[in-house]
Amino acid sequence: MLIAMKHFGNVGVGVTSPQLFRANDRNFYVVKLQNNLLGSKVLVNEFLAAKLGEIMGLCFPVSSSIEIGEETIQQSPQLQASGIVAGRHFASQYLNHTEYVGKNNLFKADNITEMAGILLFDYMFHNADRTNNKKNLLLRKDEAGCRIYAIDNSHLFRTARWTIAHLNSISRIIKPYYRYSYGLLLRDWLSPPHFLPYVKKVKEMSCESIHELVAKIPKEWLSDDAERQALIDYIILRRDMVEDIGEVLYKHIPMSRGGYQWWYSTTKSLI
Repeated sequence: MLIAMKHFGNVGVGVTSPQLFRANDRNFYVVKLQNNLLGSKVLVNEFLAAKLGEIMGLCFPVSSSIEIGEETIQQSPQLQASGIVAGRHFASQYLNHTEYVGKNNLFKADNITEMAGILLFDYMFHNADRTNNKKNLLLRKDEAGCRIYAIDNSHLFRTARWTIAHLNSISRIIKPYYRYSYGLLLRDWLSPPHFLPYVKKVKEMSCESIHELVAKIPKEWLSDDAERQALIDYIILRRDMVEDIGEVLYKHIPMSRGGYQWWYSTTKSLI
């Protein structure tokens, strides 16, 4: 777990009011705080995405929980005025020298095919925010080339204020998300084979590993055991639906690049 050393103020925009900190590893992080306007389930959603992203090999920034101590809070009048409490919050590594992904620069990315995993993840967890918000895909150039990074997972399950009843109501729904860059990716860049490694990794998640993942959510973010169980049930159900979710994605890929019919003739024999 990271430790926050110094606060540098607001970063970016958004209802969750992310803050910029330098941590004990000397890197800068965008931090979402427990007492953000939407509540601590913002942190739960981010934590789940980070852990599932590690399992699926998704192009998310490096993320972790971060401890903000009383001494760091006292050094920042802004944090004091905001009523920030000492404890564990959620941090994603700050990415500098970036630009927002759009139709005029998507072609520059060296990891376009990795977006297949991001689309599959967002379909699994009803993250409509990333397809609707043009600021949640970043293009960054470094020594290795240009890479897309997907940021901001606060609105998994369509809301940061989900309930057990809400999770149950959306758990069997497969809704397509194809606005802006997502539509462009499906129409011009991605093919069914690009999704197969991610579908395979999802199918390989054991019930035990899913239980362990949810158990790692800090208690101060999610204290209700029934809500934890609802998350476990949701993830297991969506894991078992991943091939059906893939079918919905393939419907938006032109038949000239494999598209929908490719799924029936090839995919199930390869997974």
